[in-house]
Amino acid sequence: MLTRLAAIGLVGLVSACVTAKPPGDSQLGVSEAAALAGGGAVAASPNAADVVPAAGGERRSIAPSSAAPYGTAPFRRAVGRFADEPAVQASLVSLPKLPLPTRPRPAIVSAGRHLECVPYARKLSGIQIRGNAWTWWAKATGRYDRGAAPEPGAIMVWSKTKRLRQGHLAYVVAVLNEREVLVHQSNWLNRGRIHRYTPVRDVSKNNDWSVVQVWYTPGQRYGSGRYPIYGFVYPNDPDDVQVLQAAN
Repeated sequence: MLTRLAAIGLVGLVSACVTAKPPGDSQLGVSEAAALAGGGAVAASPNAADVVPAAGGERRSIAPSSAAPYGTAPFRRAVGRFADEPAVQASLVSLPKLPLPTRPRPAIVSAGRHLECVPYARKLSGIQIRGNAWTWWAKATGRYDRGAAPEPGAIMVWSKTKRLRQGHLAYVVAVLNEREVLVHQSNWLNRGRIHRYTPVRDVSKNNDWSVVQVWYTPGQRYGSGRYPIYGFVYPNDPDDVQVLQAAN
């Protein structure tokens, strides 16, 4: 009988020490979670600061969760105080550094056969135009959008000159800045090979991409030649361009 009375008394004592929670609130407060995890003291008043156990028995107070919900300015200020802890600083310093994105290196690869620029550009872009390279600009009228601004997936159309008797086509892989792009092209040096990630830059006086220079991959420098271009022909379906670009 004495044992039963002692148990009843202990239950009553514990019940008196626990603050009632609002109906439907199933989440632990900061003070309760801290007490369960490390045995820290629990603030009795709902307006008092919650106490979080710290290393060495020291306790640090932060604003109650009811007064500083997640994402609010008081919450960010309270949490920010712990950012100066030596342990936190040490963990930040030890984080691995992410590598910087590298620029693809220009390369010349064999196509397995002599490959002209026109079928290669058509395959990469999906633009269904046939005929010599320089004729693409006029033939795109009414079928594809044209313009003077480079975009990934667009075809750069070279004009017909004494040096480029049939013109030339190149597929824009990436736009590096306002005056430089990377292209994939074939048969640039008249050997039927594929030139990948070739830099091409705008050298026109008006910065309008009407004259360009092309990277000379064997010499790892820009070539001295300057080539007039008509502009860029854009594919009708950007989704197809992204698939082809990823695959090539």
